[in-house]
Amino acid sequence: MEGKEFGINDVVEMKKQHPCGINRWKIIRLGMDIRIKCEGCGHSVMLPRREFTRKMKKVIEKHEE
Repeated sequence: MEGKEFGINDVVEMKKQHPCGINRWKIIRLGMDIRIKCEGCGHSVMLPRREFTRKMKKVIEKHEE
């Protein structure tokens, strides 16, 4: 899992883009499942952590605390 460190409110890029045409997702919940929200249309999706780490490409913006 090298280079796949993410946290709440980070903006990530997934391997496949959303049908609305945007490939920017904001992490809005962390736990066993991870909920991400599309930055384009606002649709949210919940994925198991293992599936999320497999489908995530990179972190675009880190959230500053």
